[in-house]
Amino acid sequence: MAINQQQLIALLPLSIIGLTILVVMLFIAWHRDHFISAVLTIIGLNITLLSLGIVFYYQKVSSVDVTILLRIDGYFIFYAAIILLCSLASCIFAYSWLISVTDNNREEFYLLILISTLGSIILVSANHFASFFIGIELLSVPMMGLIDYATNKRYSLEAAIKYMILSAATSTFLLFGIALIYADCGNLSFMEIGQYIHNHNILKEPLFLAGLGMIITVLGFKLSLVPFHLWTPDIYQGAPVPVSAFLSTASKIALFCLMIHLFAYIPIDINPKNSIFIILVSLAIFSMIFGNVMALSQNNIKRLLGYSSIAHLGYILLALIILNNKLSIEAAGVYMVGYILSNLGLFGIINIMSSPYRGYDNDYLYMYRGLFWYNPILAALMTIMLLSLAGIPLTVGFIGKLYTLIASINEHLWSLTISIVIGSSISLYYYLRVIIILYLSPPENNMNLDVNSLYTFPGLVVLICATLVMLFGVYPDYILKLLSITIPK
Repeated sequence: MAINQQQLIALLPLSIIGLTILVVMLFIAWHRDHFISAVLTIIGLNITLLSLGIVFYYQKVSSVDVTILLRIDGYFIFYAAIILLCSLASCIFAYSWLISVTDNNREEFYLLILISTLGSIILVSANHFASFFIGIELLSVPMMGLIDYATNKRYSLEAAIKYMILSAATSTFLLFGIALIYADCGNLSFMEIGQYIHNHNILKEPLFLAGLGMIITVLGFKLSLVPFHLWTPDIYQGAPVPVSAFLSTASKIALFCLMIHLFAYIPIDINPKNSIFIILVSLAIFSMIFGNVMALSQNNIKRLLGYSSIAHLGYILLALIILNNKLSIEAAGVYMVGYILSNLGLFGIINIMSSPYRGYDNDYLYMYRGLFWYNPILAALMTIMLLSLAGIPLTVGFIGKLYTLIASINEHLWSLTISIVIGSSISLYYYLRVIIILYLSPPENNMNLDVNSLYTFPGLVVLICATLVMLFGVYPDYILKLLSITIPK
């Protein structure tokens, strides 16, 4: 099949990041140098970001189908840019961590991050079950190595084994589900499947529902939705901080964007008798409530953020349930931006706290007691991130939760509205608990935290995240204008 100039331009981001992977891999084979590998990775990610601007300029927000596998449009440009920024932040966090913790084999970390980033971008543009499978495997397989990159830590090994076994199981579910859908529809293209559903009304056929149920199971596992969430807190705790940052941000965005692409063609009728609607509403409600309730008893901040992410993905799932509403697309976008900025900022602070030490990360809450008295700026930045996740006004997290509430009320989804209110109320307790710990009197055996550690590249990332959290919270028009390119004209 011939590819025209417009399609080649649309493929620029994928081509550049693929070339970056090749360059970094060849350089590692030729000469090991941690600094140069990191620089090549960051340069490649930045060039890929610039290429998204070129694609936007030439495409003028119109969609371009590159074969039947990929669709490049404004939606892809916006979320691919966020994924690349998350990858950049994770690489910046990783550089100092790799210097202080790992004595050798540092360079492969960047190669694995790049491959996972490529898989994430493919998922955002996927318009076919073949590209769906390729993207999800490119994202997941390198994650197994990244989670256990600190091979000398027991928790990392345990987390990697859990993730490997569960990922293998979900891959079989995915393939079986795709096979069942193909057997019923005779096609793997999302668009063709949507047309077949419209013409033949197969939404109630057992074969199709069984296949779709398996696909939802896979996406539920990858997004940490209840009841597929059990791996999440263990992996968040066991993985190195830069990997947890990437896993909680870039991979979640990619998979949720894929889910929105898929269900844009498979109609979700807001009807209590619709089985797909019932399943998705149940996943959202249980994730909101259970994630917040389980976070209450956590004394490890990475585990707390793991359970918190379960709840936040439940809130974002609301947009999928009322997908045909323009407000729901904006709600999902604002909420995802707030969630990403807050999580990157918090993991960046954990990275700053942990990187000067060998051994385990400083991720237990008692280690943060009295942080304000050692480093008031770091404590203030951490407070901003936590307030945003809690949905307190003057932060982008508040705007995201407000939009989700308005979207659910407009569609008269009262069960979801009540769940959002209850879940948000519960979350206030454990977020404020962490904030209070920051300002308590410090223990006698203090952490000897280096007050200059904030003035580094990870500290700069944290500062940028906190600034954007406040800026978008006070002036949400900025983020809404950016989100306008994701809405089809």
